[in-house]
Amino acid sequence: MSTRRKAGLWSGLDRPILVIVIFLMAIGIVLAFAASPAAVERAAWIDDPFYYLYRQLFFAGVGLAILAFVSALSVTGVRRFAGLALVGALIALVLVLIIGADVKGATRWIRVGTFSLQPSEFLKPAFVVIAAWLFAEEDRGAPAPGRLIAFGFYGLSVLLLMLQPDFGQTVLISLVFGALLWAGGLSWLHTTILGVLAVIGGGGAYVALPHVRDRILDFIGPGGERTQTETALDAMSRGGVWGAGPGEGQVKHLLPEAHTDFVFSVAAEEYGLIASLAIIGLYALLFARAWMLSLRLTDPFAQLATSGLALLFALQALVNIGVNLDIAPPTGMTLPFISYGGSSMLALCFSAGLLLALTRRRPGAYAHRARQGALSA
Repeated sequence: MSTRRKAGLWSGLDRPILVIVIFLMAIGIVLAFAASPAAVERAAWIDDPFYYLYRQLFFAGVGLAILAFVSALSVTGVRRFAGLALVGALIALVLVLIIGADVKGATRWIRVGTFSLQPSEFLKPAFVVIAAWLFAEEDRGAPAPGRLIAFGFYGLSVLLLMLQPDFGQTVLISLVFGALLWAGGLSWLHTTILGVLAVIGGGGAYVALPHVRDRILDFIGPGGERTQTETALDAMSRGGVWGAGPGEGQVKHLLPEAHTDFVFSVAAEEYGLIASLAIIGLYALLFARAWMLSLRLTDPFAQLATSGLALLFALQALVNIGVNLDIAPPTGMTLPFISYGGSSMLALCFSAGLLLALTRRRPGAYAHRARQGALSA
C-alpha cells in the first residue's frame, strides 16, 4: 500500500476514539497475560500456559484489520455493509438453533474448529445502524414505513435471542432500540407504552424461562448461589487502592470466567482501584466523545447511528462492571475490548470501525462552528 493510500485511510478519523479503543485493547492483552495461565489450568486439553494470550493477540490483530477496513467506508458504505451484516447475523442465529453448541444450558455459539462464533455479537451493531437508517429514511419522507420495518427486525432479533436463550443481549438491544426511538422523535406517550410492554415482556421471560428466573432469584434472594460475584468482590477488596501487583491476584485461580466475564475483578485485584477507575474513565470518554460528535453531524442517519453505537458500548461496559460489583445479575456479557473472546473482539472492532467511519471528517459532515481545542483534535 502506497504512502498516499495509507494517509487517505487514516485521514479524517477521530483520533481520540481510535486511541481509546487501542488503549482498551492493550489493557485486555495485559490482563490476558495475567489470567491465561490460570485459565489453562482448568483446561486439561491445553498445554501452553499462554494459550489464551496468544489467541487474544491474534483476535486483536484481526480486529484491527477489520476496524481499518470498515472505518474507510463512506456513510453509504456503512449502511450497505451493516445491512449485509444484519442479514448474515440473523441467518447465523437461525443456524445456531439447529447446529449450535450447548454450553451451560444456552445455545449461542457455532463451533468452527477451535473457534466459537457468537452471531449475536455481530447482530448488535448491525441492527443499531440499520434501525437508525430506517428511522432517518422515514423522517426524510421515504414511502416505506421505516419504523415499522425496524420493529420487524427488532421482533425477529428478540425472538431468535430468547430461543437460545440470551436474556442479557435481548435487554441490551431493547434498551438501545428504545433510546433510538426516543431520539428519533417518538412521543412520550408511545415511549411510555413501549416501556410498559417491555416490563410485561420481562415478566413473561421471568415466568416462562427457568434460566432467567434462576439468575434473578440467585441475585436478589438471600443465600443464593452467588459464589462468582462474591469472589469477585473479595478480589476487589484485596486489591485496595494500588493492587496486589501484576500476577499476584488470586481471583483468576478461583473463577472459571476470570478471563472473560470477570476480567474487571482481575484488574481490580492486581492493579487496584486506580486501574479500575481508569478503565471506567476510558469507557466514559469513549461514550462522551462519540456523543459529542454525533450532536455535530449534519446527516440524521449518521447522527442516530453514532449515538446508538456509543450507547451500545457504554451499556455493555456498564452491565459487565455492574455484574462484577454485584449490582446486576450475571448476564455473560463481555467487557468491551478487554474480555477474552474471539467473536466479542471481532464484533467490537467492527462496531468501532462503523463508529469511526460515521464520524470521519469529510466535506459537509459536521455543522459549521468555531474551532474548539478538544473537538478539532
